[in-house]
Amino acid sequence: MQSQPAFLKGLLPANGESNNASPFSVMVRKEVADQVRSWRFIILAGLILVTFLGSLYVSLTNIGRATANPQDPDRLFLYLKLLTITDGSLPPFHVFIGFLGPLLGIALGFDAINSEQSNGTLIRLMAQPIYRDSLLNAKFTASLIVVSILFFSLSLLMIGGGLITTGVKMEPSEFIRIMCFTALSVIYIAFWLNLSILLSVKFRQTATSALTAIAIWLFFTVFYQILLRIVVSAFLPDPGTLSQEQVASYNGAIITIMRLVPSQLYTDATTTLLMPSVRSLGPLTMEQMAGAIPSPLSIRESLLVVWPQVSGLIAATVVCFALSYYLFMRREIRT
Repeated sequence: MQSQPAFLKGLLPANGESNNASPFSVMVRKEVADQVRSWRFIILAGLILVTFLGSLYVSLTNIGRATANPQDPDRLFLYLKLLTITDGSLPPFHVFIGFLGPLLGIALGFDAINSEQSNGTLIRLMAQPIYRDSLLNAKFTASLIVVSILFFSLSLLMIGGGLITTGVKMEPSEFIRIMCFTALSVIYIAFWLNLSILLSVKFRQTATSALTAIAIWLFFTVFYQILLRIVVSAFLPDPGTLSQEQVASYNGAIITIMRLVPSQLYTDATTTLLMPSVRSLGPLTMEQMAGAIPSPLSIRESLLVVWPQVSGLIAATVVCFALSYYLFMRREIRT
């Protein structure tokens, strides 16, 4: 009997193994194993771990000074402070995630489909008794599982480090906020993962899909804000000639344009979740500020504030996945 091809090992049951496992679950397990063993994931995960440990060390070093400030309404949320305070030497951890998270998503998905086709394994894999969409679903699900385990493990490591170092009891609201922040980070990376999978379906060369994904990331991270400033300075009238209502209207329009960027949506949402005293993500009028008492919001109120940002990230993720699904289902894989 001939031995199985290398790319089919793990997809077909071995001798004596139960045949009850679905092809989808078997492919997910194989993809998870391949992702965890890949050097690109090891390097990026190690980089994220190093930045996490550096940010955590800076936070623990400055936690006493941050919680002793009576002017800070968030001073009592010690574990949230571990994710937000800094002395200027290193940015907070959520800022690192906003920068490194897209790279992790791109690295896990830029060759999801085109590498299978360039290696000649895609047509042989589709000759097996599995649905075509199961392959695409397995690629996304496996990468999402790997990212979720990584970030939830880092969150629990941060909580454990804070408990050991400070000995302060964690409030349930802090735990919920940290878990919401972790889930939001996974959704943010899932958008870039789906975008890279879409490019891997669209382009046949892995180098082309990787460079296109990185170019999109650089545009939204660096050049989008520069272009926006140039356009605003060219077309915005002199602020000295505008009334307060007109200035507020222009500021609202600029903020709306900025929120077309996924990183801005992620930054707005994480800021609100990790800083309970943040009550609004837009400009406030003097009437709205009059009589306001600086006090933290409940977790329900913070979630209501960030729900538009979370909905935007989820919608962008679903759109990218739907486009990749549509293109892959109509793609000719025999050539």
